[in-house]
Amino acid sequence: MTLSEEDYIKAIYHLGKGENLTVSTNAVAEQMDTKPSSVTDMVKKLSDKGVVNYKPYKGVSLTGYGQKIALSLVRKHRLWEVFLVEKLDFSWDEVHEVAEQLEHIKSEKLIDQLDKHLGYPQVDPHGDPIPSKKGEFKKTIKKSLNEVPMGTSGICVGVKDSSPPFLKFLDKNKIALGDTILVLEKEEFDGSLYIRIKESKIHISNQIASNLYLKITA
Repeated sequence: MTLSEEDYIKAIYHLGKGENLTVSTNAVAEQMDTKPSSVTDMVKKLSDKGVVNYKPYKGVSLTGYGQKIALSLVRKHRLWEVFLVEKLDFSWDEVHEVAEQLEHIKSEKLIDQLDKHLGYPQVDPHGDPIPSKKGEFKKTIKKSLNEVPMGTSGICVGVKDSSPPFLKFLDKNKIALGDTILVLEKEEFDGSLYIRIKESKIHISNQIASNLYLKITA
């Protein structure tokens, strides 16, 4: 697979929410920031290689082979993110772009040794699960912070938005994975929340709350 083909495979995987849903070529074009005609040409090539199932005007999904490639790319990407944060002191808002380059390294031995060196982590710095070599990963039951009722307490286990501006906002407000969050109040007007983290009471918008995942504890 070329680097471009691998990027398309991963894009289709993420658009299908990891559940191999059929996605439109327009959605792929938007994700890849390219023309729909270019996507059509690519998915035809991938279909000829047995990587995707493509039906004109209906969309594209990954085959079993394509799913295997996608999970391998996701595994490599997330392991490299862990390595960059834990071993090279990158911040969590810096690692995505670098991991996008490193995920294309082909050596299975290198990735297996990296996994072992890191102690076989199950999640990346953003809380996303890391597939095993067999493509398996443990799913965490989680809810968006903006969907839970007042009085709910839970552990912050992930972010929906992993863009640098959002992650920097969380750092600025001292909101991190592993923090226990208690929902104190919810504004009916705009859905904004008052939450307690450690000893601090913080007011956050509905947009911020919708991008934080909680594992409910109470």
